[in-house]
Amino acid sequence: MRADLRISWEIPATPPGLAGRLERFMGPGKSRSESVVETLGLLGCALLLAAGLWTSGAAHDWSTGQLAVVALVGLDLIGGVLTNATNAAKRWYHRADPGARRARLLFVAAHLIHLAAMGLFVLSGDLAWTLTNAALLLGGALVVEFAPMHLRRPVAMALLMAAALTNLFWLAVPAALAWFAPLFFLKLLVCHLVPEAPLERRRDV
Repeated sequence: MRADLRISWEIPATPPGLAGRLERFMGPGKSRSESVVETLGLLGCALLLAAGLWTSGAAHDWSTGQLAVVALVGLDLIGGVLTNATNAAKRWYHRADPGARRARLLFVAAHLIHLAAMGLFVLSGDLAWTLTNAALLLGGALVVEFAPMHLRRPVAMALLMAAALTNLFWLAVPAALAWFAPLFFLKLLVCHLVPEAPLERRRDV
């Protein structure tokens, strides 16, 4: 046991209405430092992604609609990795509530929209890519969610690597989109589904 750290599962109250729903979606009680890291991480990685897409030349081959989808999906994945890794999100999505598991799986399933948008629109109707990644996502989510608690992290990491390698070797996409699968499965299988203790520094140390 470390004297300088403590685990806090306490979820603060949220306001009513839309503001409360948004706060619960992001994770109630997010600290200022978490928000700073999220903002800086999002800005920095978004700039790297934009620069990579621009220098690759792939953006010149996409329509305005395709470019908009890629930009929105990229921002969502980068922001989602950071948000789902915070203490606030871990406390909320892994709270002791009978409906928490259903909420987690519905959150993952909602990302089939991302696969449809990328595979059927940006990749011009690549059904094999779309369906294979959908199977990897849904199958992987169920395996992680129902794995023994102490094994969920390594199970999720194994499935993340399997999905990334499958995409790298057997689901060919333009090099400019090679980032999609690692970020997509990192966000959902690891950051969202793996329960981790919300560690904080003890204020009396």
